[in-house]
Amino acid sequence: MSTSRKNLKVPHLSLGLLFLALLGVAIAPAVLGHGQAQPAGQQQPSSQPSQTAPDAGGPNGDNGAIALPKKKDTPDDTPLPPAPAEPKFKNPEGAGNVSIRVEVPEVTVDIGVLLEKTHQFVPGLKPENFRVYEDGVQQKVEGFKRVEAPITALLLCEYAAKGYIFRIDMLNAAWAFTQQLRPQDYVAMMTFDLNTHIVTDFTQEHKQILEGINQLGNEVYMPAAFSETNAFDALAEALDRLSRIEGQKYIIMIATGIDSMSKLTLDKILARVKASRDITIFTISTDGFFEAMTQGSGGMMGGMRDMTYLQADNQMKTFSDLTGGMHFAPRFSGELPDDVRAINENIRAKYEIVYHPTNAKQDGTYRKLRVELVDAEGQPLRFQDEKHKPLKYDIIARDGYRARQEVE
Repeated sequence: MSTSRKNLKVPHLSLGLLFLALLGVAIAPAVLGHGQAQPAGQQQPSSQPSQTAPDAGGPNGDNGAIALPKKKDTPDDTPLPPAPAEPKFKNPEGAGNVSIRVEVPEVTVDIGVLLEKTHQFVPGLKPENFRVYEDGVQQKVEGFKRVEAPITALLLCEYAAKGYIFRIDMLNAAWAFTQQLRPQDYVAMMTFDLNTHIVTDFTQEHKQILEGINQLGNEVYMPAAFSETNAFDALAEALDRLSRIEGQKYIIMIATGIDSMSKLTLDKILARVKASRDITIFTISTDGFFEAMTQGSGGMMGGMRDMTYLQADNQMKTFSDLTGGMHFAPRFSGELPDDVRAINENIRAKYEIVYHPTNAKQDGTYRKLRVELVDAEGQPLRFQDEKHKPLKYDIIARDGYRARQEVE
C-alpha cells in the first residue's frame, strides 16, 4: 500500500526580525529592574550609576546628576538689624510747634589805609598785617579781601542864607565830587536849611546831579529862605533814607556843621550815628576860608563866633570818625580836588575784614573797635619812601558798632 506525504510549509523568518526578537528578550530584565523594585536581598548591578547627589563641584561621572552649589550655613549677606526708631518728642498740651534758630554774630569792618601826606591808598597788605580789637579783646580774622566796587552816596549839602561864600564853597565841593563819579555809581543830592529839600533822587545819570548843582548856582546870589540850619535833623533824615538801602552806603556832608534849632540834640544825633549800619560819613566844612579871614579878630562877638565854628568843625569831624570816614576843612577852593579825590580813593579802595566776635551776646550794647597794623614779627608796621624816610599813615575804620538787640 503506498503512503503519500504532504509537504508542510514552514514560514521563513528574516534574519532582521529574529535579531530584534532576541534583543527584546535580553533587554526585558533590565527594563523590569528600572520600573519595579528589586527583590529583597538582591544587589544592584555595579554598572548602575549612583543617584546620590554629589558634593559641589560639577557632575559626578559622565551621566550622573548635576550638583548644585552647597549653601553656606551663615551667608555673608545676612541682613542688618533694623535701625532704632527715631525718638519722638511730644509737645505739652496746648503748646504749638516751636523751631529754634541760632544766629552766630558776624562783624564786617571796612578799613582804609592812607598815607598821611598824600592821602594815597596803601595796597598789598595781607590779613596777618591787621589786628582787630573789640572792647580791648583781640578778634580772630576769618574773612579778608580788598574791596573796590561801585558806590551809593548821598550828597547832603547846606544851602542857607549865611552868606553866598558858604554856598559857593558847597557847590564847588559838590561839583568836584560829582566829576569823579563812575558810570555804575548811584548818587542823590539833598540840601537843607531849616528843612530838607531833595534836589535829585538816587540815579546813575550823573548829569542830573550836575544840572541840580547848576540850578542852585544860578540862585547862589539870590536871597535864600532861611539863615538857620538844622544840621542834626537833616543828618538823621539822611541816615533814615539810606537805612532802607542794602549794602554799604556813604554820606558826603558838605556844610558848616552849625546847628540852629534841631529837634535832636547833639547826644541824640551821635547815638543815631553810632547805631547806623553800613553807612560811612565823610564831611567837608565850608567855613574854612571864613575862619581863616576872621579868626582872632578880637572882641567878645569875635570870640563867640570863633567858638561856634570850631565847635561845628569838631561835630563834623566826630560824625566822620565814628563811622570810619574822613573830615576836611579846606581854606581855599584849590584844595577841593585833592580832598574829594582822597574821599573817592578811600571809598573805592578798602580792606574788608570779617570776624565772629568773642562776645556773642546780642544785647544791643555798643562795642568799641580798634585796628592796628603789624609786621611779620608783631611789631607796628612801618612804611618808607624811596629815600628810606618814614611815612606816616592813617587807619580809617569805624570807632565801633552797636550789637543787635535780641528779641524777647
